[in-house]
Amino acid sequence: MVAGDIEAVDILVSGGGIAGLIAAAAFGARGFSTICVDPAPPITDEAAEGADLRTTAFLTPSVALLRRIGLWDRLAPHATPLQVMRIVDAGGATPAPRLTREFNAAEIGNQPFGWNLPNWLLRREITVRLAEMDNVRFQPGTGTAAVLARDTGALVTLTDGRRIQARLLVGADGRNSPVRQALGIGVRTFRYGQKALAFAVTHEVPHENVSTEIHRSGGPFTLVPLPDRGGKPCSAVIWMENGREVARLAALPPDAFAAEMNARSAGVLGRLTLETRLTQWPIISQIADRFTGPRTALIAEAAHVVPPIGAQGLNMSLADLSSLLDLSGDDPGNPDGLTAFDRARRPEAFARLLGIDALNRASQASLRPLRDLRAAALGGLYGIAPVRRLMMRAGLGMR
Repeated sequence: MVAGDIEAVDILVSGGGIAGLIAAAAFGARGFSTICVDPAPPITDEAAEGADLRTTAFLTPSVALLRRIGLWDRLAPHATPLQVMRIVDAGGATPAPRLTREFNAAEIGNQPFGWNLPNWLLRREITVRLAEMDNVRFQPGTGTAAVLARDTGALVTLTDGRRIQARLLVGADGRNSPVRQALGIGVRTFRYGQKALAFAVTHEVPHENVSTEIHRSGGPFTLVPLPDRGGKPCSAVIWMENGREVARLAALPPDAFAAEMNARSAGVLGRLTLETRLTQWPIISQIADRFTGPRTALIAEAAHVVPPIGAQGLNMSLADLSSLLDLSGDDPGNPDGLTAFDRARRPEAFARLLGIDALNRASQASLRPLRDLRAAALGGLYGIAPVRRLMMRAGLGMR
């Protein structure tokens, strides 16, 4: 403790989403005293109201970080490997596959591209891990109310009135980050008029550890492998469309929704059966003007937001965390380390955001000539083996 009613800790993580929880586990594993706060308790049951039905595909660099901080052994039993990323263009006159290209991880190494897990399960497993760590406290139901950041430390007032002084404040508190706003850091936002429907399905054809993006118009329809459910092959779905269309789809009776869903899937896994309720998520791209302030670092959606294409979102977040860990040394939040973090992460994140932005806009194409051009570009790039392998390495964040 320090003078008065101010508690001193090494690390304060603002935000108890998946990235924030992993950040708390990571700094705790390094031996730092760590507090993680979030206004809402984590929902750790798929059937509970408000559960996050999206999934996260941890690409191989992210798995390396999870191993390093002692989390992967807990998560691995629940993970489904992603060996192949398949892209299907169904942008012809009818919603049927007209061009299919498969990117196989075996071309660039002996490991899958990554491993997929449900977000609600990740929250469950990581919070259990935090409870086992003597130097980490996760305190849901408490948020960040005010921040006074100085080179000597970040003084944070929490919503329950407590004050915490941290050597490093990690803002992992979402696209409307209270930490970022308290520091007066602006953002650049790209809007698409899109939303995403997230849900799980079972299907007739086994997924064989293949993740499939089906492109027609409005955005991709993505099927990501999950463990079998009730003895049937199962996948998570992210279905991106313009906001008005998502509202229409979500309001359909079950039979009508099933018909629309199966038409949009182009039959690549046989008939799909809806297994969970639908959840809706707004789609934007966004990047903060800078990723740091005095004794403060922004990571995850506080720093950058991208559409769910190519499993980039949380993997970018964990790249932030890995860099921050490497540059923190024995004095987390030191000015030189934060300067290096900003210089390393913001340009890379912005370049990746621009690439994903271009892919998303191409996936939205509704005019037939533009859809034909998209298919031709995919076929041409895929056919050049060095370019194909370069694209796969770039997607993983490999050189």
